[in-house]
Amino acid sequence: MHIPKLYENFSKNFPQVLKDLKQIGKTCRESGPLPPKYQDLINLGIAVGANSRGSVMSQTRKAIEAGATREEIEHAVLLSLTTTGFPNMMAAMGWVGEVLDKKN
Repeated sequence: MHIPKLYENFSKNFPQVLKDLKQIGKTCRESGPLPPKYQDLINLGIAVGANSRGSVMSQTRKAIEAGATREEIEHAVLLSLTTTGFPNMMAAMGWVGEVLDKKN
């Protein structure tokens, strides 16, 4: 699994914050009926809306691990077109493509 250097540094410098963040993430995931794959696709959409390259790539990897197909992932990104705009959606398609192409 790819771990960015920035994340590694953060985890070394702020271990308690990271532990608490992971716990709240776990609690949020367990607080509703959506299966993990849908949760990861939703989080991917949120990352696209935030225009965050790192988050889009991370959420793409998580969606793949949860069983999402290339088509499902690309569709989740495509849905952002009317909300975040064409340039943002296209940038996200490129980031997703980088992850998907490495998996093949």
